[in-house]
Amino acid sequence: MNEQNKKVAILCSADLLPGHPERRADYFELEDEIGKLTPAFAAHGMKLDLLEWHEAVEKAGDYAAVLPLLVWDYAKGNQEDFLQTMAQVCQRTNLYNRFDILKWNSNKSYLEDLGARGAPTIPTLHVERATERDAMRAFERFDCDRLVIKPDVGAGAWRQVILAKGDPWPEADKLPPKGALLQPYLESVANEGEYSFVYFEGRFSHALIKKPKAGDYRVQSIYGGHEEPYKPSEAEREQARAVLDVLDQTPLYARVDLIRGAHGQMLLIELEMIEPYLYLNMVEGDGADNKGAQRLARALARRLRVS
Repeated sequence: MNEQNKKVAILCSADLLPGHPERRADYFELEDEIGKLTPAFAAHGMKLDLLEWHEAVEKAGDYAAVLPLLVWDYAKGNQEDFLQTMAQVCQRTNLYNRFDILKWNSNKSYLEDLGARGAPTIPTLHVERATERDAMRAFERFDCDRLVIKPDVGAGAWRQVILAKGDPWPEADKLPPKGALLQPYLESVANEGEYSFVYFEGRFSHALIKKPKAGDYRVQSIYGGHEEPYKPSEAEREQARAVLDVLDQTPLYARVDLIRGAHGQMLLIELEMIEPYLYLNMVEGDGADNKGAQRLARALARRLRVS
């Protein structure tokens, strides 16, 4: 394939596309991201196509690279199918991030792995299925009065609950369906917000702060959250960088999500290396001039030149 007309596929979930009967309310985020990536990739000799991820195996050979950046439904009961699909895709073309990164990152038990390697993570109890006994253990272990209970395979606050001491146990359909993480609830997520640091090829691109609406703790736009550009201090950048430094390899793209701990330190809440929303609207420039889109395009073009 000629370097000047390499095709790249961005994979997405069906519920982000026009005509889907239950189209996601945040589909505009796809439109914004693709609207910035397409001209930036074109400026580096790459034609960008949007592809529903179930079609990826059949069409992978048509592309120089496949990026599952917008597969936002894999964590809602589709993990096994998604990983099987990606395993086949990487046999046919370049998959970024690499399959071993995707597989490891698909279960949030990776937080325990990162913590063991020295990354600054939120204390976490990982269980096969959350029970009242698990909650009592977590309250005691973390010496806290409120817990976050979330799926170990999940995204966008799906099947996630806040539990305070003395609360009735949540109904089953509110709780994670299988494996779960129990973490102390940190007030800073509601009072201050959640910070995101975006990296391309291991290089810092931009940062932002995501804030929930009043009375909520969820920062996603579908729950009324909003984002603001953020200029991190050198110390904050070092704390975010410390997460990537413990990885065995450098991902093409990564988003490090952090919240502030009780003593002011930044703690990892999530490391997104499968389908992070990149918040390119928080970066200077429109269309082909968007600095974040340019950085990802350059990073991918470098990889394709040496692949």
